[in-house]
Amino acid sequence: MNRLGPSFTFQQQSNRHPGLDGARGLAVLAMVLGHTLDALLSAEARLLPWVQHYWAFRGVTAPLFLLVSGWAVVAALGTRPNAARDTLGRRVRRSLLLLFLGYFLHWPGWHAVRDLGWTDAMVSHVLTFDALQCIGFALLVGSVLLALVPAQGGRPLVLLVLAVGIPLVSATTWKLGVGLPGAVQQFLGSAAGSRFPFFPWAGYFFAGAFAAYALHLLRPGWPQGLALLALGAGMLGLTRMTTADWTPASAWLVAYRVGQGLLVLGAVNLAPVRLSKLLAPFGRLSLWIYVLHLPVVYGWADIAGLAGRIGPRLGVPAAVGIGVALLVTCAVVAWLGRWLMEQARPWRAGSTTLNASLSGTRMSPRA
Repeated sequence: MNRLGPSFTFQQQSNRHPGLDGARGLAVLAMVLGHTLDALLSAEARLLPWVQHYWAFRGVTAPLFLLVSGWAVVAALGTRPNAARDTLGRRVRRSLLLLFLGYFLHWPGWHAVRDLGWTDAMVSHVLTFDALQCIGFALLVGSVLLALVPAQGGRPLVLLVLAVGIPLVSATTWKLGVGLPGAVQQFLGSAAGSRFPFFPWAGYFFAGAFAAYALHLLRPGWPQGLALLALGAGMLGLTRMTTADWTPASAWLVAYRVGQGLLVLGAVNLAPVRLSKLLAPFGRLSLWIYVLHLPVVYGWADIAGLAGRIGPRLGVPAAVGIGVALLVTCAVVAWLGRWLMEQARPWRAGSTTLNASLSGTRMSPRA
């Protein structure tokens, strides 16, 4: 096909499909604006009704980001039986990069190291388990398992078990982690400050991966989009039939957020390609936008960020303006960095986890 349709089915061509990148772009847009508003909005501005509604919407941004990440991993494998094994090394390197960046963002600076030393407080700060660590470990675990299990039947079963099992055992793993070394507690979720522990947050990643397998046989466009909407509505319907549990390790909460995320994916899937293309550039650069904006907003090491320099005292227009400017600036810096890397290494073919066909028989050269 020469023309891309509004779906998450990837075609074998040089351009990445904007639908999935559009969903990731929407998530990173909400994330950057949310962090900026959280750091800069005054107490009076936070009480505005639409700001309260926005805080409620923010709850789905991180789950959506993880859902799309899991979907993208499976999408890149296509239907070639050996794809998972052939790309294992690349995905392991990708996961290690995510882990490095995640822990690097929590480096407290040499002054803090000198003052605190290698104490429990220092270790807990450096090893804080955040979003990049969760995606990195989920990608590592998922890539290894997909490379080991048979392509037919085994992969969707493994992904389903992980998507359902991780949230279900999360409350138990949190209890079992008490008293274990700090790094293990951060991973499991038992330690204070573990923001995106593997249990239950990796459940979103594997839910997205399973959804990609479950829906890849549907035709592009309306069938996929309507199926995503139906799945999302079904998940939300199931949560309505059970007792709500908003605790961090709740399997109910994961199911609720997965349902919301699937609805967003369905809406983006049905949206015109032109709309997706507006968000797609941010989606393609989402990792680096995320990495760049966090130090600017919250600071890094002993360098204060916007939260420390300005603080929560701005009105909505000023805070939104700073957030939009930060998003655009980070995107430009990320794009320039990628361009310079490509110029420095012209011999290396571009790589992506998205540009492959779920219905094709071979991987794209850019996958």
